[in-house]
Amino acid sequence: MNTDKIYAESIANEYSVKTASKVIALRKLDRKAKLPANVFTYSFGIFSSLVLGLGMCLSMNVIGNQSIFQFIAGTALGVTGLVGCCVNYPLYTKIKQKGKEKYAGDIIRLATEITNNEI
Repeated sequence: MNTDKIYAESIANEYSVKTASKVIALRKLDRKAKLPANVFTYSFGIFSSLVLGLGMCLSMNVIGNQSIFQFIAGTALGVTGLVGCCVNYPLYTKIKQKGKEKYAGDIIRLATEITNNEI
């Protein structure tokens, strides 16, 4: 078995022009189903980590005037950011599942058309 030949063919397939518009439509539908979950996850994850970092800075007196109120507020912000980071993945899976359910019929129909035409 020549692994160099297999590797070369896989690289050539990546750069070859796809003439089957059904395959392109299938890829677009797949991206469309997953895009809302990805956008939400990245945005919410970045926001949660920033809230966590701000809470840590406030509670460790890196920023602010070193009052007890600031320590309590920083701890509350840090815990809120930590909770946001922890629930990010479960939210991602739920949103992704909804997107898959929304486009499942079209994706399955296109996939079966493509596989039936190739056989």
